[in-house]
Amino acid sequence: MGILKEFKEFAVKGNMMDMAIGIIIGASFNKVIDVLVKKVLMPPLSLLSNDTNFKDKKIILREGTTDSTGVITTEEVAVYYGELFGAFLDFLIIGFTVFIVVKFMNRLRNKAQDAKDTTVATPKDIELLAHIKELMEEQNTMLNAKIKGNS
Repeated sequence: MGILKEFKEFAVKGNMMDMAIGIIIGASFNKVIDVLVKKVLMPPLSLLSNDTNFKDKKIILREGTTDSTGVITTEEVAVYYGELFGAFLDFLIIGFTVFIVVKFMNRLRNKAQDAKDTTVATPKDIELLAHIKELMEEQNTMLNAKIKGNS
């Protein structure tokens, strides 16, 4: 019975839900990037290279052979550098997109944490910390004035 209770606590605390949401968003993000690369970026690149499909680009190390009946006797050995190029392009686009998203989120977070910015609602904990900071600065100013007055 203890393991069911632990699982319930794990699931209810949000760890499992956070993971599930992250995985679902990640899968959707992967689909968007896949379409962006294959349907938006690769066609213009193919036009620049005389309608060459990069996925078909390869360096043949050994030609495949067939007999008179059409049965393959020796498999072709090739290095498919076009697929590597596509995967590398996917990586660059995903990396750049994640960078832009994180930069945007950091900007929003920094704006929300700025106690003096009135355009965004500041979280209560940040407001309290800012108020404590102001009180401490005021107290230090008073103490410094008192120390200088006694000297």
